[in-house]
Amino acid sequence: MARGGGGGCCPPMDLMRSEAMQLVQVIIPSESAHLTVSYLGDLGLIQFKDLNAEKSPFQRTYAAQIKRCSEMARKLRFFKEQMSKADISASPTQLNETHLKFDDLEIKLGELEAELTEVNANNEKLQRTYNELLEYNTVLQKAGEFFYSAQRSATAQQREMEANQSGQTSLESPLLEQEMSTDPSKQVKLGSLSGLVPKEKAMAFERILFRATRGNIFLRQEPIDEPVTDPVSGEKVAKNAFVIFYSGERAKAKILKICDAFNANRYPFPEDVNKQLHAVQEVSGRISELKATIDMGLAHRDSILKSIASDFEQWNHLAKREKAIYHTLNMLSVDVTKKCLVAEGWSPVFAGVQIQDALQRATVDSKSQVGSIFQVLNTKESPPTYFQTNKFTSAFQEIVDAYGVAKYQEANPGVFTVVTFPFLFAVMFGDWGHGICLFLATLYLIIREKKLASQKLGDIMEMMFGGRYVIMMMSLFSIYTGLIYNEFFSVPFELFGKSAYACRDPTCRDSTTDGLVKVRDTYPFGVDPVWHGSRSELPFLNSLKMKMSILLGVAQMNLGIVMSYFNAKFFRNSINVWYQFIPQLIFLNSLFGYLSLLIIVKWCTGSKADLYHVMIYMFLSPTDDLGENQLFSGQKTLQLVLLLLALVSVPWMLIPKPLLLKRQHERRHQGHQYAMLQGTDESVGAELGEHHDDSHDHEEFEFSEVFVHQMIHTIEFVLGAVSNTASYLRLWALSLAHSELSSVFYDKVLLMAWGMNNIVALVIGIVVFVFATVGVLLVMETLSAFLHALRLHWVEFQNKFYEGDGYKFAPFSFALIREEED
Repeated sequence: MARGGGGGCCPPMDLMRSEAMQLVQVIIPSESAHLTVSYLGDLGLIQFKDLNAEKSPFQRTYAAQIKRCSEMARKLRFFKEQMSKADISASPTQLNETHLKFDDLEIKLGELEAELTEVNANNEKLQRTYNELLEYNTVLQKAGEFFYSAQRSATAQQREMEANQSGQTSLESPLLEQEMSTDPSKQVKLGSLSGLVPKEKAMAFERILFRATRGNIFLRQEPIDEPVTDPVSGEKVAKNAFVIFYSGERAKAKILKICDAFNANRYPFPEDVNKQLHAVQEVSGRISELKATIDMGLAHRDSILKSIASDFEQWNHLAKREKAIYHTLNMLSVDVTKKCLVAEGWSPVFAGVQIQDALQRATVDSKSQVGSIFQVLNTKESPPTYFQTNKFTSAFQEIVDAYGVAKYQEANPGVFTVVTFPFLFAVMFGDWGHGICLFLATLYLIIREKKLASQKLGDIMEMMFGGRYVIMMMSLFSIYTGLIYNEFFSVPFELFGKSAYACRDPTCRDSTTDGLVKVRDTYPFGVDPVWHGSRSELPFLNSLKMKMSILLGVAQMNLGIVMSYFNAKFFRNSINVWYQFIPQLIFLNSLFGYLSLLIIVKWCTGSKADLYHVMIYMFLSPTDDLGENQLFSGQKTLQLVLLLLALVSVPWMLIPKPLLLKRQHERRHQGHQYAMLQGTDESVGAELGEHHDDSHDHEEFEFSEVFVHQMIHTIEFVLGAVSNTASYLRLWALSLAHSELSSVFYDKVLLMAWGMNNIVALVIGIVVFVFATVGVLLVMETLSAFLHALRLHWVEFQNKFYEGDGYKFAPFSFALIREEED
């Protein structure tokens, strides 16, 4: 079992350390293996190891069953597609234990698929015939119009010719008129073709026909008013009706090939008028019959799909459940006797009793004569990390896991992130009006969370819903910091009492604070409202927020260093306590802890000392007198001591640790004892870069590599102490930007529209103000402050103690399968 560490060095918290894990082995009889894995999947507290990693998927014991499950999944996907096309949704039934067996479900799905496939094939054939008949009916109508108009034109021309008796021909004369009139025996028999061609191809169709037959055809086209359904593709297509007159079989062969190339559907057209009328009546009758037949076929198909929809979710879950069970069984190794399966996996220590109960129930329910054997194995492998979270803490834990999953039983930053993340966000987003807007939006998500959780939301809405409790905490802290800044959409209010200042005379109002005198006690909470709108507002708030950012930053970085102490104590690593935690704490506080002290002293005493000058000359001229920049007696001596401690702490971090690690390595392997000593410090092994496996327990110690690694770590911390402190100034910068943007929208949009004394201008101003506030301040500024708070936690805070090189506990659980489906 994996060692639990020192315990006792910090208060017990569910999230501070990951759950204690154990490597377990379960020996399961073959006859109860399926039911046992099913019960363990319901429990969801064991992560199985793949004991057949060297085998391909096709060589494993249950490959045939997985293939059957995949085939069932394919059939279910086919049913889902058909239901989607028919606009039938699956019934959201409760997923209870089904009495339908796997083999019975496989047979039932096969029968339904065969029946549905046959119905679809018949419907497709009928639909294609129906579409062809519709096209044929259109061709009969249009071609009839062609022939009728041509007959009228020919009759009129013949009457005109007989009347004139002039023997002159014209371009409007019928084809071969002269030959027909002079010698009836020379009349040429013309053939005709009729059909439909896509409208977009009509011009090209006409040109190709003309060129192929060298103009020896007569073509007439006319567009159809409404698009028709193409029999082949089943899509609505705009088409032209055409009639082609030709002479000779060679011309006919060319025309047929061209029609095929242009997807022109051809239909026969009788020349006799009586036959035309008979064809129209026959086609209309067949269309009505086919329509009724198709409607009956669709009704039959819908009835099949509705019967499938009522049980679809149940079948789908059963198929996925069975596939997951057989996939897990394939990870188990088969005993030599092939009468039992051997499973290994990680489980939390507290789950041991529950797992054994599940094994016992499976033995009884499967009526097996032999029970399963459960035992805990000793191992040096690093266990997975498992935190028990709820719907409130899970989003905060995801923020930490996005940086890296905690090493096994490493101190978890998620405990502090629950408070520090929304607080740092609120420092940048301080406005209690905007905070209330965020809170109301989040409150809607929380009140309707049960309904929203069962719906499919968009990507952005899904992220907001998943982080609803994070946003709620951010909004509450924003209301708090907004009350401290005394800003409600940039407008100050005297909520906690009257302002402490008043004008000396009427001329000083709204001009500057120089004319103000203190007439009452200090404003009890937050910033005095009189500062807003005064000339000294920006210098005052800049100074306040800049110093506050440094204090918050130094406090959070110190918390990170203190957490490195608890990690070292938990893993019993005294080297990290004496040669990492202590010098880092001394270095950071000798410089920036001292700066924080000066800020507090300056606030308390009201001194006008220049802190920039103090910090710069602490390094450049540490022995010079401070003069008017002295804040307290003994300050010069204290600065010299702190500077000396900071200089000493750098080699303190750099040199001793690699030497001590080398000495520990030499002691451990003295006398050719290459096996690791029992209880050897795990973190020291990690420092040495050792990877334990079954064949050997140590690697050659490379002092140069360890020293270079420690030198990089030291340089990174020293430079990072400066850059990380400066990075916290983003709290001041974003807070200032948020306040100024809010002030601009209020002064330049809302107040300006109000001052125009025009109702239209006022409405426009209010609309612009609302959209600017929502779009810029409540969306863009929220996202900006969120990302900056994320960076402060990942880089400035977590890099002081958090390694984040672990891996998540991923148990075999049917509940996770349901979540993936949702």
